[in-house]
Amino acid sequence: MRRRRSIDATAESNEVNLTPMLDVVFIMLIFFIVTTSFVKESGVEIERPESSAATPRPDAQVLVAISPEGAVWVDGSPVDAHRVGQQVADMLSDDGSVVIQADRESTTGLLIEVMDRLREAGVDQVAVAASRSGS
Repeated sequence: MRRRRSIDATAESNEVNLTPMLDVVFIMLIFFIVTTSFVKESGVEIERPESSAATPRPDAQVLVAISPEGAVWVDGSPVDAHRVGQQVADMLSDDGSVVIQADRESTTGLLIEVMDRLREAGVDQVAVAASRSGS
């Protein structure tokens, strides 16, 4: 009888407790989610023009993209060029800024038209995105 009890006791103690490992995994998952930097995409692939005076501007609230074909995109959805000002103004807070990502092959006239529509809608902080050229 004594022998059976000791065998049963050792069989129960050989189990692995997975609770601490799962706790650590969940804590690591939360850490990686919190520290991930989220990048805002404009919704269309844009080849930006180069500029030696380009400076980083990470505080943009709304991204407007102009494709080479002349399509205007606001935060990933296509918009008519004549209505872009009002749509961006509705999305923007009081101190928010807009960055226009115009493709190198897009027309300057469309870029100026989009900028005019934004100014008419009351958007004051407008910047045009460019890649920094290696001087």
